[in-house]
Amino acid sequence: MNKSQLLCTFTTKDKLDDTIQHITDVYTIVFNKIFVLENVEIKKELICSYNIDTTVMIEDPEMIPRNTISVHRKKSSNTLYTINALNYLVAALNDGVMDKNFSVPWENYHNTILVTNNNDFRKIRTKIYDIIKI
Repeated sequence: MNKSQLLCTFTTKDKLDDTIQHITDVYTIVFNKIFVLENVEIKKELICSYNIDTTVMIEDPEMIPRNTISVHRKKSSNTLYTINALNYLVAALNDGVMDKNFSVPWENYHNTILVTNNNDFRKIRTKIYDIIKI
């Protein structure tokens, strides 16, 4: 099996086709699917979630799509999160204490993306908008 990495690229409905084209031009997509998630609260915002083959080198790093982040996934709750967001969440739920053994109540974050931006924690509730087969 290829070594893969889960990425999310943030886009909007009017730029979705261009974003999908850009992603497929730059990356080798594992599993041949891009999951397009809709922000439940801001419906014009979309998030493309996909796995890339990390053994395939990107010829020009400048070609990496803007607004793309590396994420992890908790399958049981379908939660996508960055490590920074997870650390923030643990500290927030644990009286400010960062404890790697703290058990996150993942059921509270079902179909959610957890991210940070400039030290601002953001919880984005999502639903499937489309599944693009490559």
